[in-house]
Formats: sequence, C-alpha cells, structure tokens
Amino acid sequence: MGYSVKKWSDVENSGGQRLRGGGIVSLDAKGRLAIPSRIRERLQGDSEGALVLTVNPMDRALWLYPMRRWETIELKLDALSDFERESRRIKQVMQGYAEECRCDAGGRLLIPQTLRGIAGLKKQVTLLGQGHRLELWDEERWTQQIEQWLQEIPENQKQLSEALQSLSL
Repeated sequence: MGYSVKKWSDVENSGGQRLRGGGIVSLDAKGRLAIPSRIRERLQGDSEGALVLTVNPMDRALWLYPMRRWETIELKLDALSDFERESRRIKQVMQGYAEECRCDAGGRLLIPQTLRGIAGLKKQVTLLGQGHRLELWDEERWTQQIEQWLQEIPENQKQLSEALQSLSL
C-alpha cells in the first residue's frame, strides 16, 4: 500500500507563514526540481527568494529553508557544543552541506549532485511541508519509510516521551 501526500495548503499564524501538506514533483535530467508556485511564493516571500538546502541529519532526506529561517537555525546550531559528539555531528551535517540557492525564472530549484546522492533522489520527489521548511524525499524511499512508521505506531505508543503523552490532538 502506498502513502503519499496529494495536496498543498498553508496557514498564517503569529510566527509567519507556515507550510503543510505535500505533493510529488519530478526532478529533471539536470537535477532541477519545479517547486509548485504557491509553495515557492511562501518559501521566497520572507527572504526575497534566498533559500538554503541542507541535509536532514536524522533521515535520508533534504530540508529547504527560507534564508531568514535558516539564519535562526544557524544561530541555534552555533550554540551547540563542539565537545558533544551528537551536537557536533548535527552541526557538521547541517552546516557542512548547507547550500544557498534560488529558484530560476521557471520556478525550478537546482539540487546539487552531492545532496541528490545523499538523499537518494531519483526522478520523483515527495515534498512535505514541515511548518517553516520543506522536506524533500525520494518518492519510493518516502513510501517505504511512511509504511514502516505506520506499522511501528502500536509498539511506540508505550515509549512516548512526556511531551508527546501530553499532546492532545
């Protein structure tokens, strides 16, 4: 059974414009991804078109931030200790692979070969709105991952953190 997100939506709140939902887009032969115009406007609005693409340090996926939001993330990364292995690894991955980018006149974003390789991006890419960023997954990998996560739900409910246990949906 395949799981994918089919529709984009957005919402504004006091923290700025947020992205939610998702969709599937094609990567062209040159490694360019056409970002849907509605999402592109949200991403580029606050940062005059400047974006940052980096590696998601927990999954084989990429994160795409508006520059203004990335600058906030970078300050948080800078505050992490270089003497703690996990903190240092997250900084190395996120900052080390961060690429400044912009969409071209056709609304396409060039994804560097290195980042495409790390995320395993092939022809079809799943874009997921994650509040103030987009997450980019290879569609096949995303389908497999979401299936695995959904199968693990009953097992994981016994091990929820206090914050998740108190979340009322």
